[in-house]
Amino acid sequence: MKCYEFYNKQSKTCQQKKCRYWINSKNDGNCCVAASNSGNKTLQDIGEIYNITRMRVCQIEKKIIEKIKKRVTESLSLN
Repeated sequence: MKCYEFYNKQSKTCQQKKCRYWINSKNDGNCCVAASNSGNKTLQDIGEIYNITRMRVCQIEKKIIEKIKKRVTESLSLN
């Protein structure tokens, strides 16, 4: 059993701050894997988890989308 499954099953929050999946979010058991499995998040929700503004989350999202589009375009042009 994975640790996030264990904490989810026990309805407890993870206290292992050294874990690479740990986030400061009591609503999601302090686990980004559990948070991603719990459904959609607003930009505000994500910003609160990572202590950044929703506008910064939006900027990061746009950059990621641009990078994905660029990679897909490059991949298609190679074929």
